[in-house]
Amino acid sequence: MYAIIETGGKQYRVERGDVIDIEKTEISGKKVRTVAFDRVLLVSGEGGTKIGAPVLTDARVSGVVLDEIRSPKVKIFKMKRRKGYRRTNGHRQDLVRVRIQDIEL
Repeated sequence: MYAIIETGGKQYRVERGDVIDIEKTEISGKKVRTVAFDRVLLVSGEGGTKIGAPVLTDARVSGVVLDEIRSPKVKIFKMKRRKGYRRTNGHRQDLVRVRIQDIEL
């Protein structure tokens, strides 16, 4: 059984036991160890496939927060030719590592 969930403006295909890195949300920083994803777009299993319009109201995916991490650095370099303009910057996104425990339908 797998599900497609939406969190942080991105969609993830998850199964029970998967470990995913999602963008840091309001659950981060607190001592919350479990997280529930209510925006379930699709659930597929042995009973068939259910597709939401846009979300399934009775479906729920739950997981356990494993760690708070940071993504690898992305370098940003801006330059205008023949003008002497060069700017270097970097960005690291804060992420939360979550293990999917259960998909409820």
